[in-house]
Amino acid sequence: MSAEPVAVRPSPDAHPQASAQAPGLVRRKAIAPSKGKRPWTFYALAALFTAYVLALYGPMFCIYVLSFQDVRGDLVFPVRGFPSLWWFDQLFSQAQTGDIKGAFNRSIVLAILVTVLTVVISFLSGLAFRRKFRGDTAIFTVMIGSLVAPGLVLGIGVGLLFSALGLETHWYSSALGAHLSWTLPFGVLVMFAVMSRFDHVWEEASRDLGATRWQTIRMVMIPVLAPGLIAVALFGFTLSYDEFARSVQTAGALNTLPLEIWSMTLNITSPSLYALGTVTTLVSFVIIIASLYAIAALQKRRAQRQAGH
Repeated sequence: MSAEPVAVRPSPDAHPQASAQAPGLVRRKAIAPSKGKRPWTFYALAALFTAYVLALYGPMFCIYVLSFQDVRGDLVFPVRGFPSLWWFDQLFSQAQTGDIKGAFNRSIVLAILVTVLTVVISFLSGLAFRRKFRGDTAIFTVMIGSLVAPGLVLGIGVGLLFSALGLETHWYSSALGAHLSWTLPFGVLVMFAVMSRFDHVWEEASRDLGATRWQTIRMVMIPVLAPGLIAVALFGFTLSYDEFARSVQTAGALNTLPLEIWSMTLNITSPSLYALGTVTTLVSFVIIIASLYAIAALQKRRAQRQAGH
């Protein structure tokens, strides 16, 4: 025997608005926190987040403040002669702090080389892996496998390989290969995610209009994928610019900037070390902001074009 649904009538004392919203049915009132009060978990999580932010940015802020002292400044508080650019002026004096200028130039050039190669190889890998081919899983595993290996061990392995081949290690050869083993996996993963959202209809339409394969890549794919390519370039530059572990055994006789900073911690006892940290952080922030601005500008221009059509 099947039971028929029974409608429950609201009581005569019920609010008329509730009766109008659900005639013939009784609805539960949603449980909501009272106005002006928050649960204790909100304050616990807010305190945890505040402690996290202080632990993350507090040491950096201390370094920035201590770098703006005058000649009387020391490595610890209290601050003396604030604000002053004395240690920034002394920073690039080789007699005082070492070859900072040369190390900075080498790191910038190396990071640019790594960025260009990371973008090109990641883009070509994204094109190749759009279709399955024999051995694609093995190649992908080899490309991503360097993320598992410790950076210092991988750098030692690259140095030993060059030594076994009778080649000298240099920042533009062995260090370049070691850095690529760190940046390429990230670039490939980002490019795969970008390629998965690419609409192949645009590519087919350009072919139907008579474009060659190179014209399709240059005039259709690259403009559409430009924000993703900038993201890959940002990964490549920032990861290479401050890479230490993979540079120790591969940079050769000339230090990159992270190695020069490490050597300064052994023999420099002045706030010039803090000034260098402030400058390198500023360079990183400028590059990140410029990349984000470029991505936003590309997206805005694309939206304006779509609105015009």
